[in-house]
Amino acid sequence: MCRNFVILLFFHICGCKELFDFRDKNKGSNCDVVFLSDSVKNGTITSPLYPSPYPARTICRYEFQGRGKERVQTIFQEFNLYHPRDDNRECDNQDTLIAFVQIEGRMEKIDTFCGSTLPRPVMSNGPRLKLEFHAVYGSRYSRGFKATFSFIQNFGIKVGVQLPDYPCAFVFNSNETRSGHFYSPNYPGFYPRDTECYYFFHGNQGEKIHLHFNYFDVEGVFPCEAKSASDYVEFSNFVSQDRKYERHCGQLGEFDIESDRRFFRVTFKSNDRLDGTGFNATYQFLDKVESFTTRSELTNETAVLKDIDGFITILFFLMIKLIR
Repeated sequence: MCRNFVILLFFHICGCKELFDFRDKNKGSNCDVVFLSDSVKNGTITSPLYPSPYPARTICRYEFQGRGKERVQTIFQEFNLYHPRDDNRECDNQDTLIAFVQIEGRMEKIDTFCGSTLPRPVMSNGPRLKLEFHAVYGSRYSRGFKATFSFIQNFGIKVGVQLPDYPCAFVFNSNETRSGHFYSPNYPGFYPRDTECYYFFHGNQGEKIHLHFNYFDVEGVFPCEAKSASDYVEFSNFVSQDRKYERHCGQLGEFDIESDRRFFRVTFKSNDRLDGTGFNATYQFLDKVESFTTRSELTNETAVLKDIDGFITILFFLMIKLIR
């Protein structure tokens, strides 16, 4: 008879409002939880009954509501959902976790996770994020998921010095460090939509800045313009736009960019449509008398030297024959 009762438990702990409806394990369960940044800045979310297997026929909604410039970032520690087929990349007919962000006043799906592959970090494009857990099947071998969440204003970028007057801007100064790395928001996860970030590099007198991009995946089609709905990365020797450098977008191999003087600006811009995993790059402040040689340049120089050596050798033998 107890199985016919619906047990409602309301919690007001750590700024979250939770509603759990756990019935018989064989009949499934529903749960909803809302996290408000006014009361909690970070915490942990899990699937029902974690680390025990979650029940079938379960729908859980995890909603995050920040304020102002805050973004919501979730980082997964464990992810193991029931998946009958390993080759189903579309997550059809499987237990799933779906991420939604707010775009033009409505919540839109940006990604779906399933199987046992650990998802990359997820970041909202504004102060709101929603995760929906749909457990159709469940299994005694599927533990579910565990993730941490944070309301942040640094876009997941933990290098450089953030400028408070910009929504997203970071300064790298030669007086503090001569070399280091920088990356797109939420890297290595998908970067958030509707986001513009600046990276300012300030060298000393007589210095220039060399950048090497180890990884680059920014959604777009060359020449990376608005008419093709492209996200892009842009470079400039000035605070304003510089016509010397073309915009970069798409999936690119490793490449290098160098400034003309001691100041350099990198701009990352995403729109409200598609997204990518962004970029990961290194920077180095160099004296202008220094020359940074890439691997390709070394290969070319070596080839030229070999050609010169071959020419000198041939010329030497010709002179010997003439003398004889």
